[in-house]
Amino acid sequence: MSAERPRPVIELRGVHKSFGPTEVLRGIDLEVSPRDVVVLIGPSGSGKSTLLRCINRLEVPDRGRVVVSGVPLHRTKDVDALRGRVGMVFQSFNLFPHLTVLENASLAPRVVQKRSRHQAEALALGLLDKVGIRDKAQSYPGELSGGQQQRAAIARALAMQPDIMLFDEPTSALDPEMINEVLEVMESLAVDGMTMIVVTHEMGFARRVADHVVFMDQGSIVEAAAPAEFFGQPRTERCKLFLSRILSH
Repeated sequence: MSAERPRPVIELRGVHKSFGPTEVLRGIDLEVSPRDVVVLIGPSGSGKSTLLRCINRLEVPDRGRVVVSGVPLHRTKDVDALRGRVGMVFQSFNLFPHLTVLENASLAPRVVQKRSRHQAEALALGLLDKVGIRDKAQSYPGELSGGQQQRAAIARALAMQPDIMLFDEPTSALDPEMINEVLEVMESLAVDGMTMIVVTHEMGFARRVADHVVFMDQGSIVEAAAPAEFFGQPRTERCKLFLSRILSH
């Protein structure tokens, strides 16, 4: 008898979202199991970032349900608690320029979780070590490379000890030589069992790390499959066209 499938840690059912007359999400259905790495790909404007923002309540769907760790978000009163469970890393690093890297990474545990300075800084130092920039703890963001700033942003998100991490094109603002250092950190999180949804154009990362690749276009999920099937035998003409263009570069 096969093992029972774990309950999804993220569920979207019939999620719609419009901005003015533009329908950005058109009835999204998606499930993410614990420890899964789901990579969202698709052309710009296909709704990928909006989907992520609906999962941590930066956007509220017009219709449909989003359930995180068994909690329907439309019933959630404590948005800070939700964001403690769901970390997010953006294209822009969003670090406080007047705070050191250590202060950036330890701020939320102190303010939101009411940890002591000693506890918060010990946690932050461990995470800076994990992402490979412990030696930059006393530096300011402006003194770091783009790759180092993004790794600091990842450490800051991890400092809340989330169950889920969302990445919205985390390498798109980086020079090519800095991309791999950020992707390596994300791969290490996947190996450690972090549940992740990643919006990216890095197809090599999707092939290596994803459990599922989801292709979106015009606010809908067009195709979803394991990487080997998705890249080796795409089913839809739209997906074939997208892959032929992006993989030829």
